[in-house]
Amino acid sequence: MPFRLKPSIGIGAGAVVAVCVVGAWLALRGGDAPVARAQQTDGKSSVDIARQIVEVTEQQAAGFAVAPADSREFKVLKNAVGSIDFNQNMLVQAFTPNAGRIVDTYYNVGDEVKKGEPLFTIDSPDLLNAESNLLATAGVLELQTRTLNRVKQLLKAGGGAQKDVDQATSDQQTAEGNFKAARDAVRIFGKSEAEIDRILNDRKVDSILIVPSPITGRIISRNAAPGLYVQPGAAPAPYALADISTMWMIANVIESDAPAYKLGQAVEVRVPAYPDTVFRGRVSTLGLNIDPGSHRQLVRSVIDDPQHLLRAGMLARFTIEVAAPQQSPAVPLAAIVREGDGTMTVWVTSDRRRFARRTVKIGLEQDGFRQVVEGLNPGELIATTGAIFLSNKFATAVTG
Repeated sequence: MPFRLKPSIGIGAGAVVAVCVVGAWLALRGGDAPVARAQQTDGKSSVDIARQIVEVTEQQAAGFAVAPADSREFKVLKNAVGSIDFNQNMLVQAFTPNAGRIVDTYYNVGDEVKKGEPLFTIDSPDLLNAESNLLATAGVLELQTRTLNRVKQLLKAGGGAQKDVDQATSDQQTAEGNFKAARDAVRIFGKSEAEIDRILNDRKVDSILIVPSPITGRIISRNAAPGLYVQPGAAPAPYALADISTMWMIANVIESDAPAYKLGQAVEVRVPAYPDTVFRGRVSTLGLNIDPGSHRQLVRSVIDDPQHLLRAGMLARFTIEVAAPQQSPAVPLAAIVREGDGTMTVWVTSDRRRFARRTVKIGLEQDGFRQVVEGLNPGELIATTGAIFLSNKFATAVTG
């Protein structure tokens, strides 16, 4: 409330002007005379407007929480929104290695499968030809081996010639090479040594080719059906699998934030489906260009998901630590008051009764605390609750 000089009876207007001039002259000299400070009281608390101090009563002080400003580490973070996708580097399409018709299928979409387990089987003419050739070469090798043994015995008995032994040896070696090649050809189809030996012992071919899972993962698509003719590399693949122990988090960040992102930065991801769960990962890819339409850059992260909770297409919000943590004074959120002119203030005290209004510059907000960049030192006592009451009390006194 502004002061008004009320002239008493007998003091003229000229005297009033003289008093004002003298008061102004003393104020300009500074220190030659005490400067009056506007002060208001409502009988319970008082406000010193000039020094921006509010003094509360003992009863009011009991309702205030006062604590020293803390010193905390504030992480320098960037936030953005993106989506979850499969880790395309761990996504595999399972094609048949040879043409044929599908006989049996063993998995459906969503099933978990381990590496090496059979996905489907096909009736393969190529396998049939390879096994038939194996049996034929095995028969030729057996014949040539008997022939070589016979001519060797004749040579020892004096009834044969050395050239016959040499020719039989060459033929036996050729037959042995053809047999090994035929055996390897069957092995390429995925037949084990035991299965190949069984084919040779039983003299029976088996044209059923097993197509195993190339990785441990989850079936994400299936186009296989019994009777369907499939060929190597022909789309669509009978099965597609993904290793879902890791997923991708794909986001497009604003152009002005692009320089802050670096490969290997730690990432925290949250999705609406699991609001209390934090998924962690690392930045794995940064886009090489800024989209000319949206002026955004691609940022892709690999996220660990050992419990297989994430699903491709989920909306995600991620936080990336883009710089080393900053040690700064910190105050509870309730201790900061946004004034009408946009400035931020705290109320500092030394005796828990007199609170001084102080303008501060704030920074990051983390874990219920606000970083104070300027205007406050660690250890200074501040009103952690009731700050808004003090600001309202001061504002009321100013507007009087």
